[in-house]
Amino acid sequence: MNIARRVIESHLVEGKAEPGSEIGLRIDQTLTQDATGTLVMLQLEAIGLERVRTELSAQYVDHNLVQSDHRNADDHLFLHSACQRFGVWYSRPGNGVSHAVHQERFGVPGKTLLGSDSHTPAAGALGMLAIGAGGIEVALAMAGEPFFVRMPQIWGIELVGELPPWSSAKDVILELLRRHGVTGARGFVLEYHGDGLDSLSVMDRHVIANMGTELGATSSVFPSDDAVRRYLRSQKRENDWTELVAGTDARYDREEVIDLSEIEPLIAMPSSPGNVRRVRDVVGETIHQAYIGSSANPGYRDIAIVAAMVAGRQVPPWVSLDINPASRQTLDNLIRDGHLGTLLRAGARLHQTGCNGCIGMGQAPATGKLSLRTVPRNFPGRSGTREDRVCLVSPETAAASALEGKITDPRDLGVPYPEEVREPDDLIIHVDHVAAPPSPEEARTVEIQKGPNIAALPELDPLPNRLELPVLLEVGDDISTDEIMPAGARALPYRSSIPEISKFVFESIDADYAPRARERDSGHVIVAGHNYGQGSSREHAALAPRFLGLRVVIAKSFARIHWQNLVNYGVLPLTFEDESDRTRLGREDTISIDDLHDALGKGHTVTVRNTTRGESIRARHDLSPRQIEIVLAGGLINRTRRNLDAKAE
Repeated sequence: MNIARRVIESHLVEGKAEPGSEIGLRIDQTLTQDATGTLVMLQLEAIGLERVRTELSAQYVDHNLVQSDHRNADDHLFLHSACQRFGVWYSRPGNGVSHAVHQERFGVPGKTLLGSDSHTPAAGALGMLAIGAGGIEVALAMAGEPFFVRMPQIWGIELVGELPPWSSAKDVILELLRRHGVTGARGFVLEYHGDGLDSLSVMDRHVIANMGTELGATSSVFPSDDAVRRYLRSQKRENDWTELVAGTDARYDREEVIDLSEIEPLIAMPSSPGNVRRVRDVVGETIHQAYIGSSANPGYRDIAIVAAMVAGRQVPPWVSLDINPASRQTLDNLIRDGHLGTLLRAGARLHQTGCNGCIGMGQAPATGKLSLRTVPRNFPGRSGTREDRVCLVSPETAAASALEGKITDPRDLGVPYPEEVREPDDLIIHVDHVAAPPSPEEARTVEIQKGPNIAALPELDPLPNRLELPVLLEVGDDISTDEIMPAGARALPYRSSIPEISKFVFESIDADYAPRARERDSGHVIVAGHNYGQGSSREHAALAPRFLGLRVVIAKSFARIHWQNLVNYGVLPLTFEDESDRTRLGREDTISIDDLHDALGKGHTVTVRNTTRGESIRARHDLSPRQIEIVLAGGLINRTRRNLDAKAE
């Protein structure tokens, strides 16, 4: 049996592990971060949870670190007090990116991890089955409920050979994106195996597992082998290690081979992780920023190799070399070993440990100028600059380009490859900056602190049996959650107030959307192309439009997490049965659906009538019976309350 199926079957509590069918999984650990965690804590409060029922739940403050006014600081206090109240570990601001710190302190092979962050699958580097989801699903998992997902197929990726000098793990995942694009792994768990793993450290595997999300994968899994054992030993946690490897006769639903020896430096050009080219094919254009770090390249080596490359040199004055260590522990080790001083002498700028520029919280690039980043995403405007030109690269390519002031293949830099740079065995270990929760008795005395920015969750009404709604917005393919609900320092500080954050919905695509939606208080529809809602698990991208009256999205296809988030907030996601019908719905057309409740229960086809044009189209809903209940109730919170009330009676 392969690893992914073994972990799934050992945690299966509902359904059958048949690809495409809905299954319920027992969740061992949860991960929340501050951009999504405030809603999770409000949801726990709303359902009346006394104390979390997972083996371990951890809350990280890593996104909203810029304290330009009271809002972020207030929310940090709210999260700390809520963690104490509900029994959750708390990682303070500046302690590091959730994925890096969770791997250091809590990751355990063979466990399940559910996170309210789409890059949660990074924990697959340790042999965990880690999945990103909307916050309400994580809240229910914290309350001891199963997590429901469509049983994925397992895609076995055999790694052979060894990476050549100047190529690294980032180039491996970029190669997969070059081959398959941003939707190529939808419905799959990627499982890596083969002799090529012997040369990849756990942090290398973290890079690859993190960005499996950009392929649309449900998760990514590596074996728990000697490399994982060495890593956990270095973190003083060897007792958490168990061997977890696929059998020699393991079978996969799909198979692929990557020869690491053939991997060369790659670059995802603006503005999609799937727009991958060979660095050698695009050399020469001037760059103005090189950004090293983030959850996608969080390791000691990722920054140390840059220090080795720039030692004794300086970057040109027009280049901003931004250094973003992903954990306080990594920063401490870089300081001890002298790498930080080398970087500063080369002209680098040091930023606090956190997500920062990756999520548009500072470090925004100049308008229209190339920014080479080791972050996982380069969706339009995500950097904080509306007209940005962000490229995704390895640390080696970013450093070489920073030194030359233009896109440069590191093989052409003319310096020896720094073979000696690797993760040290004698790490300084930080264990005190993630605070353990108090005892249940102490927790009951904790008062949750709420600043003026925190508003109650909006009440959402059930889905009517008949809909007659205008099409308020048309969008194309690959619309990201960053375009639906912007991140960055302007919008995300309002994450705890849905009425306030809803003012930013779709502002980069149609600045008039939110005002128009508020005027149409009877509700509306959005029509979209393929892969609607790719990217972040941020449930605000579903909840805020729902607050503005969104009842239906009709698209050619959806990204997994956003599709589920729409369901969780009572928005009906439909796909065109015939994709050519997309042209038969336009902005300001009015659509109607009759006997909707009956139609959802009888099958997967819904008739949508365009009353403006006097014609009908057929659409599919693809919902399970459980999900139909959620949509009809007006969302998962309503359904949960109803079930709890029924149990109480």
